[in-house]
Amino acid sequence: MNSLGLSALLFAGQALALNNGVGKLPTMGYDTYNAFEKNYDGALALEQARLMKEYGLVDAGYNTFILDDFYALENRSAKGEMIPDPAKFPDGMLKWSQSLNKYGLSASAYSSNGYKTCGGLPGAYGRELQDLETWRSWGWGGKGAIVNYDNVTMENEYGRYERMLDAIETLAKKYKHPNKFIYSLCQWGWQDPHNWAPRISNAWRIDGDIRPYWSAIANILLLASTSYGATDHYQHGDMDMLEVGNSGRGAPIGDLTVAEQRTHFTAWALLKSHLLIGTDLRNATKDTIEILGNRELIAINQDPHEGKAIAPFRIGLQSDFSRITYNETSPPGFWAGTSSYGPVFMIINTLNETQEISFDLTENWAVRAGRQYKVRDMWLHKDVGVAVRNWTVKLGAHDVAALLLKDAGPEPKGTGPLPCASPFLEWQCTAANGSYILDGTHLKWGF
Repeated sequence: MNSLGLSALLFAGQALALNNGVGKLPTMGYDTYNAFEKNYDGALALEQARLMKEYGLVDAGYNTFILDDFYALENRSAKGEMIPDPAKFPDGMLKWSQSLNKYGLSASAYSSNGYKTCGGLPGAYGRELQDLETWRSWGWGGKGAIVNYDNVTMENEYGRYERMLDAIETLAKKYKHPNKFIYSLCQWGWQDPHNWAPRISNAWRIDGDIRPYWSAIANILLLASTSYGATDHYQHGDMDMLEVGNSGRGAPIGDLTVAEQRTHFTAWALLKSHLLIGTDLRNATKDTIEILGNRELIAINQDPHEGKAIAPFRIGLQSDFSRITYNETSPPGFWAGTSSYGPVFMIINTLNETQEISFDLTENWAVRAGRQYKVRDMWLHKDVGVAVRNWTVKLGAHDVAALLLKDAGPEPKGTGPLPCASPFLEWQCTAANGSYILDGTHLKWGF
């Protein structure tokens, strides 16, 4: 793609987002970084793959394995090729990849659009196609395989990212390979990548590096509330790797409660982010496997017919948009969206204490007025009642309700008229006789 073509795409509508035949759905797999940073080798990586298979995670949809930074030597060969670290991969990378494939996983790549990666190893700038050829010779690629492409503080991000896209397309044409690499770039959310990255990649990071703390999860959720609209099939806002399982371990050591890990996974799944396991599965608890293996949430994440992410319909715990405040510790707690299986709601208790939280069904666009809905709890894995007009959940600190609704027909006979939302404009709510309903909380137009 030449620069003129790129410019045309950058100024075209969202409908011209990249669709190169791969990356329709968010990537599911494993990434070594959160669990090990540089402290891994081929044997440890294969042990994670074996456990993914043993715990049913491969069958749940996790199908690729990313060796993050630190898999290669610091210097290239005389021909400019990357060299696998022989201390970590003594039998060579091809044999390692073949062993990985036996667990039902493809091998994926990490690199950078600069001269170096974050760890100081060779970046791909100027050698994009050569590195892709090298990875192919190592047995990397195949169904679900991804290039996780970092940005080690180089100028002209757009052009540098475009170079790898061009190389991926060139490689696929050369070998007539139907399963080209999915292309996922990381620019840490700087310069609003949701406005331009969908045109040159299959996914983009919306934020800085995740950490295994509630404050980090809350901040990423807040950022997601401003960019969710760019997500669709073939274009995904990547909220970074999962920290599920890293309480008391990981790099750095985490302190997420089980409730916070549930919320973390729910948000990543329903906002259609990549789902990349980032914990040492040798230490996995029953809770860790249950969270990572929640097939009801995975089904929404991997919905082949609905690519849009959920969106907030209230800000924080407020019922009234006249009291919006920006607070990094309190992201939106009320989210909803659509799926092939029915309307989806995510309700988060962002406070540090248990709460009963209620909401009206018709506060958002996902349901039809005048209908009642059967409610399924996607963490309890059972139907929990029928909602008429509203629903209430009781949640512990930082816990979540993930609800799937099914239309159960018209509201019961005798149900009164729809209630008025809390008015903040004097003309928003009227009684049947046409008079305004004022409850003292409204704001007059013009303030």
